[in-house]
Amino acid sequence: MMTEDETPHSRLFVGLLIGGALGVLAGILFAPKAGKELRSDIKEKGSAVLKDAKELYADASSKAKQIIEEAGHQATELKKDADRHLSEARRKTKEILAQGEKKQAEAGVTEK
Repeated sequence: MMTEDETPHSRLFVGLLIGGALGVLAGILFAPKAGKELRSDIKEKGSAVLKDAKELYADASSKAKQIIEEAGHQATELKKDADRHLSEARRKTKEILAQGEKKQAEAGVTEK
């Protein structure tokens, strides 16, 4: 079951990363090579996988920051809109109350 923070894309990315690493490792281990050459290949491939993972992490981190900044901007705009609507509602309420008081005064009704 996915948590709220996981997306299908993040699960796919993790699966591809793990699958790719396992595929590379299997290819290296089943290739007919000498031990020294095999260890060198494993080290090279491990470094390449680590480099790719770091690049993907940097890209994902950058995109996450952009999303967070955009969400903050949208939240600010929503707050401004809400404040405007609240001010307008208060103004209209005051007008209605003033009209009601004026009609009461005209009708000669006094407050108790």
